[in-house]
Amino acid sequence: MFKQLQRIGKSFMLPIAILPAAGLLLGIGGAFSNPTTIATYPILDNQVLQVIFNVMSSAGNVIFGNLSMLLSVGLAIGLAKRDKATAALAAVVGYLVMNGTIASLLSIFSPEGAAIDTGVIGAIAIGSVVVWLHNRYYNIALPQVLGFFGGSRFVPIVASFAAIAIGSIFFIMWPPFQQALISTGQYISKAGPIGTFLYGFLMRLSGAVGLHHAIYPMFWYSELGGVEMVAGQQIAGAQNIFFAQLADPNHVGLFTEGTRYFAGRFSTMMFGLPAAALALYHSVDKDRRKKFGGLFLGVALTSFLTGITEPLEFMFLFVAPLLYVFHAFLDGVSFLIADILNISIGNTFSGGVIDFTLFGILQGNAKTNWLLQIPVGLAWAALYYVSFRFFVAKFNILTPGRGDDIDETVEVKAVGKTELREDAQKILVALGGPENIEDVDACITRLRVSVKDQDKVQDDILKSLGATDVLKVQGGIQAVYGAKAILYKNHIHDILGIDE
Repeated sequence: MFKQLQRIGKSFMLPIAILPAAGLLLGIGGAFSNPTTIATYPILDNQVLQVIFNVMSSAGNVIFGNLSMLLSVGLAIGLAKRDKATAALAAVVGYLVMNGTIASLLSIFSPEGAAIDTGVIGAIAIGSVVVWLHNRYYNIALPQVLGFFGGSRFVPIVASFAAIAIGSIFFIMWPPFQQALISTGQYISKAGPIGTFLYGFLMRLSGAVGLHHAIYPMFWYSELGGVEMVAGQQIAGAQNIFFAQLADPNHVGLFTEGTRYFAGRFSTMMFGLPAAALALYHSVDKDRRKKFGGLFLGVALTSFLTGITEPLEFMFLFVAPLLYVFHAFLDGVSFLIADILNISIGNTFSGGVIDFTLFGILQGNAKTNWLLQIPVGLAWAALYYVSFRFFVAKFNILTPGRGDDIDETVEVKAVGKTELREDAQKILVALGGPENIEDVDACITRLRVSVKDQDKVQDDILKSLGATDVLKVQGGIQAVYGAKAILYKNHIHDILGIDE
């Protein structure tokens, strides 16, 4: 179950990785085509510019409008064992048929215009069923008279029939379930800032084992993240609400419920963790700092610019788990503070400076209260710096550069394709060889490998090849290689002859 949750969470990363680009289009287009912005900056009142900005806004908006289908496709691609392209096609077919079935049943039994939007729940349901059918039947042999429809061609066909059944089930079960989700979201909302704190705290804790990707989509894209009327339409899900308000030229005042599950991230990602990196750097003996300066600068900039925090967090997660729990607690408090102060900055993917600029500064302080984030962030940087310096010194935590460890071999450098392949071969050997491998995959920063025997995995070799750390989970390992994780996965697939 743990391994399956890992794979589901990773599968969501494929479509979610599209969101920064879509968010850039919608953020820039929406900001510069907004009537208030045009009135403030008359230079933008140009027909050519407004055509460009409106096209950008529409292009970004269409991605978010079809996100559920993209999540379904991502799930099918991520969990399909072979012939992933066919699995993706079957997921699209299944998703469309499921929604077509629901729409047809609504037109017959609810002619007054009721609507059912299954959102991410429907995406998971149809994606899971499709990938199960795909893995079971992608190489099925049919009788000769039906031979043309055998193999992978059979999967979209059987998926469409399964989608009719799933759509019918949703038509019956979804209305009361949707109401229950709305009630749950309302309960969380009534918990006020305490509920927001719990969301931030638990999300950061789950990130320690890579399960946060399986959790936050439920809040971002379903009723758990709130329900709100925007431009005359009922919108469910925190990110959906935010982008609907962003696309609404008539929206005035602060962005509302949609930012509750985002605004707390900026204090941690832009200010807190970079300050923690500085604290870890200053905890290294002066005569060794030069060797590790590039390493700490790299992870700090990654967190500040993009909001990707794992390379830095894994420097202390395994050597000081309680420090990570403290970090998760501070992250939860940052969500609480942002909620109390009505800091209403949205985001697409993370809490880095890019999203802060697009969805905070450019939207205006009247809508986001972004100016309040600056003093809060500076206070958070001071808190993280002092706390990390204290914990490292007090408990002699062996973060990079402290003690006699393999981190002496860590270098931040660019590598060519040949060297990557050679390292991938060494990683494969360190994983126990091809015969010990069940599955190899990767997310943004981690090489995720399911193995038959964990005892055959040589952690020291994986670390000597650049892994920040190696996490052993039930049935496999996660090696943190940063941006090279996906490259190593591709080379290992090539070496093993695995066909995507």
